[in-house]
Amino acid sequence: MSQRVGVVRFPGTNCEFDTVDAVNELGGQAKVLWHGDSDLGDVDAIVIPGGFAHGDYLRCGAIARFSPIMDSIAAFARNGGPVLGICNGFQVLTEAGLLPGALQKNIGLKFLCCMQQIQFVSTTNIVGVGARVGDLLSIPINHFEGNYVCSEDTLRQLEEENRIVFRYTDNPNGSIGDIAGISNEPGNVVGMMPHPERATSMLLGSNDGSSLIQSLLAAGPIPTA
Repeated sequence: MSQRVGVVRFPGTNCEFDTVDAVNELGGQAKVLWHGDSDLGDVDAIVIPGGFAHGDYLRCGAIARFSPIMDSIAAFARNGGPVLGICNGFQVLTEAGLLPGALQKNIGLKFLCCMQQIQFVSTTNIVGVGARVGDLLSIPINHFEGNYVCSEDTLRQLEEENRIVFRYTDNPNGSIGDIAGISNEPGNVVGMMPHPERATSMLLGSNDGSSLIQSLLAAGPIPTA
């Protein structure tokens, strides 16, 4: 059980406390980890939340990937530790090489903030516990650079290795293959653009994000070799 969750904070992060609240409300014990520290403490899982790390200068996540904590997160992931990157966190994971591809500006060059329906494509990962392929979720997005891109070879590999976690049912940003989230090969590292921490109560318009966070809490280390 991943009860203790570290939520990383960079200068410019703005979703860390929403994430902490969601984790705590769903039975976990969350604490904020500063990007300049390298000690992860005794956490069982890591969340890199949304926001604008280092102001998104150069590229989203391009500076954040050099923070001392990222080396520790990379080692944690190599050992099978659960790591979830949400929105800007997904961008950081791609810049750090923990996930393939990149996120570029939305098609139409518009900031998007709205509810989106996504569909589970793969459940063999840290957010798929208890889910079924084909399950539909209503989760909000809030991004300007959520257009996932990768080479044709990488897309083929993601499909062949069952690493596409979510697809949009009505692609809002131009992402290749309608991709809303992917995982690494073992499934212990997941990046997604929608915000599950903002969908944990019907007062917020949806509670579909609760199952994803509960899945993270239930996930233990996944063998990576």
